[in-house]
Amino acid sequence: MSFDRRTLIKTGLGAAAASAVGTELATPAVAHAAAAPTSESPTSIIDFIITCDSWAARPPSSTLVMNTGTTQKIVIHHTAYPNSTDYSVNQAIWLARDIQNLHMDGNGWSDTGQHFTVSRGGFILEGRHRSLEGLRSGTQQVVAAHSPGENGRGIGIESEGTYITETPTRALLEALTKLCVAICTQYGLHAHNIFGHWDFQATQCPGIAFYRLFPKVRRDVARALGTRLSEVPARTWPNIISSSRGAVVTALQYLLRTHGYQVTPSVTFDADTVAAVQDFQIKHGMPPAGLGEVTGPTWDALVPVLGTGSTGDAVSAVQQILIQKGYQLVLNGVFDADTKEAVRQMQHLHGLPATGKVDLATWCATLGGIVRQEFHRALKG
Repeated sequence: MSFDRRTLIKTGLGAAAASAVGTELATPAVAHAAAAPTSESPTSIIDFIITCDSWAARPPSSTLVMNTGTTQKIVIHHTAYPNSTDYSVNQAIWLARDIQNLHMDGNGWSDTGQHFTVSRGGFILEGRHRSLEGLRSGTQQVVAAHSPGENGRGIGIESEGTYITETPTRALLEALTKLCVAICTQYGLHAHNIFGHWDFQATQCPGIAFYRLFPKVRRDVARALGTRLSEVPARTWPNIISSSRGAVVTALQYLLRTHGYQVTPSVTFDADTVAAVQDFQIKHGMPPAGLGEVTGPTWDALVPVLGTGSTGDAVSAVQQILIQKGYQLVLNGVFDADTKEAVRQMQHLHGLPATGKVDLATWCATLGGIVRQEFHRALKG
């Protein structure tokens, strides 16, 4: 039986390990590496990252696999650890060690699950061995264990803390932004390629309060990259696949039902859902995607316009994902006043006109995608 690290924390194993924190963890070399960089260039940010060797990581228990040319996104997490007020490099190093122990000894993984970790004090650490090697290359990434389906195509970043009701520290957000800029620069990614863990899995991670800051994080990354507004696609949808789980999968299933497919709404992307997606793609002139991957054109064709008076499965699709994101609604399949108000709030968050009507852009933002309107006030041209 495998255990999620968040379950292990709740049972007290993480708290027990916390007593091991001591000043001896900060060697002079690490303390120097953690000093503020003098340059904001991607190279200096990479050099700023505390390596596995520097925080004395355990060696992997088995050979790690490197993928070439597969990196397409960044997936941000929170650790579900307590929101520590210890912002020191000692705490950051303890965090990296404790996570590795939980992942290897509790989950049975070969190494730390994520590629990188950002502490509440703003320190950036290499998580899984060879993550820095891949980042420096700009063409390879070590296959990780942070999110099934995204482990070989997404760079996973853990953010220290629990952010369901609280937000991260300024230092964490600034360090996260710098790290995302470096990752985007090295791999040729963009701010519109930054997602949250729950966009692909059934989890409370990265937390309601943190997730609502993602549009700002993406804007800050885009500005740092010098992105022009014209370079941002109108919509970047979450390309879920058969190993994906969670509210986005449930929304997909509700939407397939509106097109006549007999699938059962659940958090699981089952075989019937894969078959329905592929059949839908063929019928709409698209090649059937492997693993049932829901591509941008597929989402575009799936979603209907919704508003006051709408009822049925498509409304349920919107409601259940808004509920997960913290909006106070009843899942009743009726586009009522509460649903309209939640939609308006979602639109405002993503820079969309707050009409309360679920159009194509609103669907994208609600389902975890990124819309160009997020960047209107931040970017030129």
